[in-house]
Amino acid sequence: MNRMPVNRRAALKTLLAGSAAPFVIRSAAFAASCDGVVRVGAIAAPDTLNPFATWGSYWPTGYTYDFLVGVDAQRHPDRKGFAKEWTVADDQLTWTFKIWPGMKWSDSQPATARDAAFTYNYLKGSIGQPDELNVGWNNTGGLENIASITALDDETLQIVTKAPTRWPVDNWIMMVPEHVWKDISYAQARSTFHNNAPLVGTGPMIVAEFQQGQFARLTPNKYFRTGQPATAEMIFNVFNTADPIAQGLKSGSLNYGLSLTAAQWADLSKDPDIVVGQSRVEQTDFLAFNTASGKGAGSTKALQDAAFRDAIGYAIDQNALVERAYRGHADPGVGLIPPVAADYYSDLSDIRRHFDLAEAGRKLDAAGYRESNGVRQDKEGKSFQLELITSGNESGNLPIPLAAVQLIAAWLGQIGIPVSVTQLDSGALGARVGSPAKGGGGWDLYVGSRWLSPFPSLLLTLGSAKSARDTSYWASDKFDELLSQIERTVDLKKSQELVDQAVRLIYTEAPYLMLAYPFVLEARRRNDCFVGWGPDDEMVSMSSYFPFDRLKPV
Repeated sequence: MNRMPVNRRAALKTLLAGSAAPFVIRSAAFAASCDGVVRVGAIAAPDTLNPFATWGSYWPTGYTYDFLVGVDAQRHPDRKGFAKEWTVADDQLTWTFKIWPGMKWSDSQPATARDAAFTYNYLKGSIGQPDELNVGWNNTGGLENIASITALDDETLQIVTKAPTRWPVDNWIMMVPEHVWKDISYAQARSTFHNNAPLVGTGPMIVAEFQQGQFARLTPNKYFRTGQPATAEMIFNVFNTADPIAQGLKSGSLNYGLSLTAAQWADLSKDPDIVVGQSRVEQTDFLAFNTASGKGAGSTKALQDAAFRDAIGYAIDQNALVERAYRGHADPGVGLIPPVAADYYSDLSDIRRHFDLAEAGRKLDAAGYRESNGVRQDKEGKSFQLELITSGNESGNLPIPLAAVQLIAAWLGQIGIPVSVTQLDSGALGARVGSPAKGGGGWDLYVGSRWLSPFPSLLLTLGSAKSARDTSYWASDKFDELLSQIERTVDLKKSQELVDQAVRLIYTEAPYLMLAYPFVLEARRRNDCFVGWGPDDEMVSMSSYFPFDRLKPV
């Protein structure tokens, strides 16, 4: 499991990581007459067009390359990838994918099941080699559980797994053309091969020009399987702050922008020429307890006590956090699975805690943590103060408002638990919350975030002691066994039951308290030049090239 890539975190790095891009839009200004060129702005830092060598270039390469299936194809029947349809046999090991008949690469060469088989086997063949392809978006994670990948004919791909798993439909590997990549060595693919524009893909928009730190220019794929997109071109502008994005939307030099701040979003919402939106994503913002009992332990054993952690849960008002800290741009936190993963999300209404400071105090008393002179004491009668560490802006994640940390510290102070806040840069924070075996730990509370792939087997790894993502150091054999069963389950209903058990277990034990599920804030010009945008809760997909395959100039 630990080999599986954190794909959504990579996508987020693309969205929000800093770059050296200056605050200017280098593409031609938006034409008042509507020239058919769709112009996009985002905080991004694409560094190469080679998907085997980087995590940072999902945008723009995600507009050119298809996933075999991917998350959007499973959520939306009109957003299929390289495969038109798929089935799994009764043995739950043999998956069959039907590739679009007659599909072509953007250079007019046939795009077939043989290209998909090549892509997967190219990666699989590198496992264990000195130059294993494990450093980029297209990587070997999960392929160790695959027995074989075979093109039965041009339109039929067969994947046989060693044990039941949904990896064949859930993986995020971009399909690449065999005729372009077959002579590229593993050493080149993971480092020196730049895959320069123009790219060759089956997606709707083909990267034709790339200027690192500035923009990517994409042209419509005339061989796209549902027809050549109607836009003339697409310019994807990259920035290192949201200021030029907001300015570009106001001036009309951008048609669409994301990575906006709450203040910019509120300001743009007042402009009659602009439509604002917000999209649910897989990020979870949380309060973690240091549950370690040995090396790396926190300042008090109370942190290791589930009854103590549960009591703290009654002192956190997620609704107030959303309204006061996130300014309404988030869902209140509940369990490890965010609402965007709708097949697996539960509001846990039957066991959900409610905000009640008095109840939190009563539960602390009952657990043996009584107050003396306004400060709680541990079971040995010693007063304690907790250190809360945070960054607020972890690399590659949507920022956590400082007001959220301040509210948490204030609420805990009201129940007799003084909290000191230490704000660290992303690198220092990563070291502090790392494995105690590698020098991490020694903190008490941690307000942080994770943005993982939208599949439960990855979203739940935050609670697995076998995963490097378990920053609370919590360990539960029962939880790990549930996670192992989820990874080996294909049937959706059975998977949902197992996920629910795991979510309830970790909610009750409370090594984490989920604070909020933040939204990506976006905006577009009102339909003055293009039609076909998505609804206000998903103008642009974070998981595919929608709607750039179907935008039409007015």
